[in-house]
Amino acid sequence: MTLSRPFLLMIIVPVIGIIALAALIFGGQAISDDSVDGEIQQALAASLDTSSAIELQHLQEVQYGYGICGAFKTADSDGFSSFFYDTARGRLTLDVSSSEYRSHCGLSAIC
Repeated sequence: MTLSRPFLLMIIVPVIGIIALAALIFGGQAISDDSVDGEIQQALAASLDTSSAIELQHLQEVQYGYGICGAFKTADSDGFSSFFYDTARGRLTLDVSSSEYRSHCGLSAIC
C-alpha cells in the first residue's frame, strides 16, 4: 500500500490534472470559434437580407484576432464572395475594393 500511494500522488493525479486543464482550454477555444462563425453568418444574413444557409470558407484571423477575412457562399449563389469581419466592432465589409478590406485582407497584409 505504501508503494502505490506515492505513484498515485506523484504521477496519476498530475497527469489527470493536465489532461483536464488541456480539455478546458482547447474546448473553450473550439466553442469560441463556433460562436464567431455564427456571428459572421448572422451579420452576412442581415447584410444580404437573406434567410438561406451561408457557407464560410478560407477563414483567416488578421489584426491579432480582431478581424477575420474569408469567403462566403449562400445557397442561392453559384460562387464565393470575399468579406472582412471586424470582431471588435462587429462590422462587416463586403466591398473588396474598399480601403478597409484591402488594408486587412490584401496580399500585403497576409505576408
